[in-house]
Amino acid sequence: MNREHLQLEYGLRFERGLPGAKAVGAAADVAVVVDVLSFTTTLTMAVDAGIDVLPYRWNDDSAERYASESDAVLAVRRSRVAHGQISLSPNTIRRTTAPRRLVLPSPNGSSICFELGAGSGVCVGASLRNATAVAGWIARHYTPRSVVSVIAAGEKWPGGELRPAIEDLWGAGAVMCALTATGWDAEVSPEALMAITAWRAVADTLPQSLAESASGRELRASGYPEDVAIAAEVDRSTAVPVLESRVFRGRAVG
Repeated sequence: MNREHLQLEYGLRFERGLPGAKAVGAAADVAVVVDVLSFTTTLTMAVDAGIDVLPYRWNDDSAERYASESDAVLAVRRSRVAHGQISLSPNTIRRTTAPRRLVLPSPNGSSICFELGAGSGVCVGASLRNATAVAGWIARHYTPRSVVSVIAAGEKWPGGELRPAIEDLWGAGAVMCALTATGWDAEVSPEALMAITAWRAVADTLPQSLAESASGRELRASGYPEDVAIAAEVDRSTAVPVLESRVFRGRAVG
């Protein structure tokens, strides 16, 4: 890999997708994964409800066995959810009795977290719902000499290629904007600065902008407008999901 692509000169870095996570996140002190529609939004909802969440690869036939071995409930596909079940839809968390442990696969955010979980750094899940809380937690527990990499998970094109998702760019920018606002004075990469600028441009119109984004329109057309509305609940949560031993558990900012 080209050394220049690793953003090694900077303490606050930004990239997209699983390849980006491997490039700038695997060796970071803290890797923050953002998948607004919908893994990290649902993750934040679950942690708020006291659920331990296990990320896992998408479409892996071993997911059911992994859930059973982990004494956890396996989330189902959004399109197959029945009454009392949980899916990637954050609205199902609000409508369902919370299990103690949940395996929550997704093709983007969860798959990235599962891969990062094998590394030595800390992996944190962030959404628009808890961006400021995540930034505050990082500022409290790490110094600006630490390397923080924020990963916009993105989506997939039908052929499997990464489709950069603007909502994840905004979410990543929200985390980094809040982090710099704490006085965090690490060198910010141009890539990270671009995400911060994108967030500032849309912060005042976020609910409408999220609903009108390509991913927002897709979910609304598929019958999930509540999921988009929940994802737009900026800073509603103060929980910080931290991945430890392959399990996300909530941590308080303080």
